[in-house]
This record gives sequence, structure tokens and C-alpha cells, in this order.
Amino acid sequence: RVNALAPGWIRTPMTHALQNNAERSARVIARVPLGRWGEATDVAGAVAFLASDASAYITGHTIPVDGGVANVISLDEPN
Repeated sequence: RVNALAPGWIRTPMTHALQNNAERSARVIARVPLGRWGEATDVAGAVAFLASDASAYITGHTIPVDGGVANVISLDEPN
């Protein structure tokens, strides 16, 4: 089986500067339907699921782990 994950805005050292800029972080979170930064444990949960027998009949998919961003992506700034 081959599957992939597509993480969204996850708290990592790579996003540290953005997280610590209150204005920019608020703009990011305003676009996330779940209203928060993702955590490494959010991605780990999806990895564990895909590695388990519970996903035995899933193949050929990319699973977003992005708090719902892929469902509402827009080029417009939120009001």
C-alpha cells in the first residue's frame, strides 16, 4: 500500500518564527477551521492509523492533516 500525509500548519521549529509573531500567527489560524496550530501528535495519530490494520483497505491517497484548511482554502483574506 502507498499513502501519504499532507500536514498543514504544524508547530515545529520551522514554523517557530511565524508562531511567535502574534499578527502573522493570527492570520494563519484565522484560515484553520479548527482554530489552532496543529501539533506533532496530530500528525503522529494519522501515521499510526495508516500503519495499522485499521487502514488495511486504504491505498493511493493523500490524507490532509491540516485542521480542515484543504476544505476551505481561498485566495481571499478573511474579514
